[in-house]
Amino acid sequence: MKRFISLILLVFMFSAVFSQTEKKDAYDMWRNGRYPEAIEVCLEEINNMPGNLDSYVVLCWSLIENGQYREAEYWSTKGRTVSRYDPRLVEVLAEAQFYLGNNEKSLETFQEFISLATSSSSRFGVAYYFMGEIYVRQAKYNHADIAFSQAVMTEPQRDYWWTRLGYAREMAGEYKTAADAYDQALTLNPSRNEAKLGRTRVLQHLQ
Repeated sequence: MKRFISLILLVFMFSAVFSQTEKKDAYDMWRNGRYPEAIEVCLEEINNMPGNLDSYVVLCWSLIENGQYREAEYWSTKGRTVSRYDPRLVEVLAEAQFYLGNNEKSLETFQEFISLATSSSSRFGVAYYFMGEIYVRQAKYNHADIAFSQAVMTEPQRDYWWTRLGYAREMAGEYKTAADAYDQALTLNPSRNEAKLGRTRVLQHLQ
């Protein structure tokens, strides 16, 4: 009888460990680019535990990376019924709205994220980058300059962000500061062709 009880306990412990490992696997799958697998695991987790906030987050990250923006919008909104002000879900909802072309909604949601997050958040600079792209879409280049400037201040090694900052300044007619941004992009990545072309254009205006 004791051996039977011990066997039951071992099975229970194994099941608990397996469940925890499976949860970690969803995150690892996302990190390793195995997005469809991560989506499948997260959906199963949510089905079993509808209040599992981390499952919603990893699911939405995976959906975004997999190009399933409408689904990411749906699940991030659903996740916010569990925790309305979780910054991760707010940010990923804003990204989904951005990719769906809902510029005003996306901008509002990114602003909400910034109000909830701290400057040390891993997505803080990303939020400002996307806001800059929205302002470029709207031809509000001075606004884009401010947003991209904040983005590169947060993560100064992002050469593409410096390129987009240069473009926003170029479109605003700020050719000197545009050249500075393009130069910084090329310092970080000499092969960035967009920055090379942009730098050539603005230097022609400065001659």
